[in-house]
Amino acid sequence: MGKKDYYEVLGVSRQADGEELKKAYRKLALKCHPDRNPGDKEAEEQFKECAEAYEVLRDAQKRQIYDTYGHEGLRGSGFNGFSGGFDDIFSRFGDVFQDFFSFNFGGQSRPRTSARPGDDLLYDLKLSFEEAVFGTEKDIRIHIMTACETCLGSGAEPGTKETVCPACNGSGQVVQSQGFFRISTACARCQGTGRVLVSPCQACQGQGRLKCEKTVHVKVPAGVDSGTRLRLRGEGESGYRGGQTGDLYVRLEVEPHEFYERDGDNLFAKVPVSFVQAIVGDEIMVPVLGGGEKSVKIEPGTQPGTVLRFPGEGVRRLRGYGNGDLFIEVEVKIPTRITPRQEELLKEFTALEKNKSGSKVKSWLFHGRKGRKKNGAAEASREARS
Repeated sequence: MGKKDYYEVLGVSRQADGEELKKAYRKLALKCHPDRNPGDKEAEEQFKECAEAYEVLRDAQKRQIYDTYGHEGLRGSGFNGFSGGFDDIFSRFGDVFQDFFSFNFGGQSRPRTSARPGDDLLYDLKLSFEEAVFGTEKDIRIHIMTACETCLGSGAEPGTKETVCPACNGSGQVVQSQGFFRISTACARCQGTGRVLVSPCQACQGQGRLKCEKTVHVKVPAGVDSGTRLRLRGEGESGYRGGQTGDLYVRLEVEPHEFYERDGDNLFAKVPVSFVQAIVGDEIMVPVLGGGEKSVKIEPGTQPGTVLRFPGEGVRRLRGYGNGDLFIEVEVKIPTRITPRQEELLKEFTALEKNKSGSKVKSWLFHGRKGRKKNGAAEASREARS
């Protein structure tokens, strides 16, 4: 059976914002949390299902892919849910659980892991029109939190390690009884992780990470456009104390071209020609992306606004095979100033045109007037009858 719609799983509309998603997820996670439903396989599956839905919809990039391509699009982008089971979910949403799983009814609360994933980063990259059409490679500089080389990201001074928190005996929780209820809160000593550092690393003050500048090589495929996001896995910030490294998203902005315009995979351009070229025909040269020129034939009698199509000469399709098309619109330019000789020739041309089509013009004018009279009489008759 196929997967359920993520919006239906969380019970929210497709326009739900981040706060609505979080509230819906909290409510469902509290209802089907494994600690409150021990041994209930159905509740466990629901718990995983709502966690997966929240993971996708809270992430702008994953949500856009899902809204456009559905579950198949997510699989194509490499997202396969939570392969690590409950531990993976608790690690990913540890801060969320800490907010609302502190009150229990005799169950055992899970300690928060000290490892947390690193943040995803967003970088805006400008490209020229040609770079977007043909693809390119860029080196960019970003400031990130990376694993401390002294402690290798553990946060502990070399030669030492984490130990069980003496305040909570490794549970990550401090429990107080009040009548029939037991109230558990996160241990203040270990922040709910159940582990403490005996000797924090002096280089990073026990954080396991340091801020640095990093060069990232970005390969931009042919056919990208403004708004395209490239995902570079593992190029974001290092995780906290061994947590998973985040990703880097490169958002592209493409500069306009002086001659060509783009609509999806198709290219469009307007080419000016003289009215003489339009009448007698000609062969003109137009600039080509990447350099050089292309020969375009203007047929005799070409009308203003005529669009010439060149299949397969557009932009390479980012998803799929082949290229779009090139469309060239002919703009017939009328001169504002002419020489006396040109005026003389044009008057001669006009006279020849009148001799050739004068009878047809008279006939058209006569029938046109006659038709208008008939139509006017018919309209007047209809108005009189009404």
